[in-house]
Amino acid sequence: MTAIPVALITGASRGIGRAIADELAATHHLLLGGRDAAALAEVASSLPSAEPFAAELRDADQVAAAVAGVDRLDVLIHSAGILRMGPVAELSDDAWRESFEVNLFAVASLTRELLPALRAAGGQVITINSGSGFSSGASSAIYSGTKFALRAFTDALREEERQYGVRVSSIHPGRVATDMQEELHAWEGRQYSAEAWIRPDQVAKAVRLAVDATRESTIETLTIRPSGISLG
Repeated sequence: MTAIPVALITGASRGIGRAIADELAATHHLLLGGRDAAALAEVASSLPSAEPFAAELRDADQVAAAVAGVDRLDVLIHSAGILRMGPVAELSDDAWRESFEVNLFAVASLTRELLPALRAAGGQVITINSGSGFSSGASSAIYSGTKFALRAFTDALREEERQYGVRVSSIHPGRVATDMQEELHAWEGRQYSAEAWIRPDQVAKAVRLAVDATRESTIETLTIRPSGISLG
């Protein structure tokens, strides 16, 4: 009897991460990554086969303790992240450090810890990047900087891990209707309408496409953009 594949999803308690959990729930045992153990337990209780993977990903000891309980891993999905915006002239060193720690360093650290399990399973690494991983503009230097770097990380990892049978995908959604998007609109001083932006479940379907790619193929990079079509 073939064991059910295991997927670890960071940022799984809300937004895109939660949508990915819902999408994969029917076919995978899920390790739900995040900092709030109670919130993760609540999500896990609503899914067929899931458990919390509670850890502050910037804390090496917490990550090591959480990873020690992972016996098998078929898919690692990096969905956790933070959004910081502002002019370069006003951004503090702490803001830069925090953004890179969450959006890049934590991704690299968790991936490194889990590569032995992923290699053993012939698994996959999937990062939720952004359209900001391809272009930047006024007030987006700090966020785009982390996402450009994340794209470089996934490109390098993909080439390094081919010999071990690990496939690496980078998903680049444009603006998605999440709490983060609502907060961004408030910062920009613009009215927010969720209907104008990509639904989280659509990003989850893109992840499903990458997960379901057969062994001879890889969804290396996939970009999803808002259509701009009025739904009113």
